[in-house]
Amino acid sequence: MSPSAISAEAVPAVTTTEQPQTQVTLGGKIIAITGANRGIGLGIAECCLQNGAAKVYSIDLAEPGDEFAAVLKRFPGKLGAVTANVTQEESITAAVDTIVEESGAIHGMVVNAGRTNHKAALDFTKEDVEALFNVNLFGAFYTARAAARAFIKLNIKGSVVFTASMASYRPNKRVPSAPYGASKAGVRNMAHTLAMEWAKYNIRVNSVSPGLVNTAMTYWVPQQPDWEQQLKYYGGFPRLAEVQELGGAYVYLLSDAASYTTSIDIPVNGVIGIC
Repeated sequence: MSPSAISAEAVPAVTTTEQPQTQVTLGGKIIAITGANRGIGLGIAECCLQNGAAKVYSIDLAEPGDEFAAVLKRFPGKLGAVTANVTQEESITAAVDTIVEESGAIHGMVVNAGRTNHKAALDFTKEDVEALFNVNLFGAFYTARAAARAFIKLNIKGSVVFTASMASYRPNKRVPSAPYGASKAGVRNMAHTLAMEWAKYNIRVNSVSPGLVNTAMTYWVPQQPDWEQQLKYYGGFPRLAEVQELGGAYVYLLSDAASYTTSIDIPVNGVIGIC
């Protein structure tokens, strides 16, 4: 669906005569999550399925592995995988089209695919910076736009939830990454702006900012020789979050219980934030 096909006359009035939903549930919803073959994305998928989602699709460039297979075994027929490259708009659009063709609808998109690279700003190459921004920022924009076009075409009150980061609020002093933090700050700003633009289509746009999460990308954190001392200094919960602990924020924002919630960011950082 081209942008020109969405005319001002086609914009629905933002009114509701429906009884507000008070239960946080994803019953009957089709949810797509980019980068959900493992890590945070797969943890979000698991939480969505535990909260009644009819089906969850992972949109990922990598092949599903053992972690994905384990979740699929628990939810047979309810977890799907579609291959796409989020840095290519035509690829992510085709993935959304595939989901709609298979399931007849799409109700929520979690824009989660991302990459990280931690080193001093003067050590980043041009290729390093472009690789981060291509996935974290440009890919996020393409994904959100593909979802929004599908919601509008299907006349669905959809929800877009971005995965931002606590690094978008303040720097990681131990392992800085100016491009990563900047890309995630861009994601948060994008969520606010898209929420304003797409409210007229009954599309809600929000973000979640995880702190330190126990994934393959953060294996090094507890291995630091002064990790215990860092925890004492920063306070909060003395551990990393498990991926499933982020899921509640996403489930809420995807659910109809959040029907009047848009343009917000939910930090899930256990107080310690960035160490």
